[in-house]
Amino acid sequence: MGRRIGYGREAMPPHNMAMTLIGAAMLWFGWFGFNAGSALAADAAAGMAMAVTQVSAVFGAAGWLACEKIAGHKPSALGLASGAVSGLVGITPAAGFTGPSGAAAIGILTAAACFVSVTVVKHKLRYDDSLDAFGIHGFGGLVGGILTGIFFDNRIFGGDAAVWQQLWIQVKDGFIMAAYSGLMSWAILKAVGKSAAVCASARMSNAKVWI
Repeated sequence: MGRRIGYGREAMPPHNMAMTLIGAAMLWFGWFGFNAGSALAADAAAGMAMAVTQVSAVFGAAGWLACEKIAGHKPSALGLASGAVSGLVGITPAAGFTGPSGAAAIGILTAAACFVSVTVVKHKLRYDDSLDAFGIHGFGGLVGGILTGIFFDNRIFGGDAAVWQQLWIQVKDGFIMAAYSGLMSWAILKAVGKSAAVCASARMSNAKVWI
């Protein structure tokens, strides 16, 4: 779709920080539904999934704020929201397979990885992602999936896998899914582009409103 006009040359802060925080809070609440709800029962597995989801979100928020401080920036409300969502994304693959301590580690590490993706990698590659969907949801999901292979707990789900075995499975499957998703997204955009415009109009591209 191309970059927004002025991207990289002028500041593009969130249009409404209050709405951003409300949206993050709604995501946070809703995340309990599909993490804990994946157990398809009101049992101990669902309870653990809900608990680790909360833990990872909290530590993700704290981890992002710490990264902002370490990078020499002032910890921000946007960072709080981004870190919480990073923690939620990271714990999703591991929600039924790790405990609170593993969730804390996943939250912090995923938030740190997403912080680097959003603040360094995005600018190095010069792609415009106004919502940081790829930097947080895409990259964070990949990192969370890989970390599942490190912090899973056999006692929780009754498995007997070794760390190196599960880690290899997570890495392999993560990159296979990334390649599949990228290829299919490209194919869909190409197909849609044959019959309709997928780029914003010049008037909308130049609008002085950013989400």
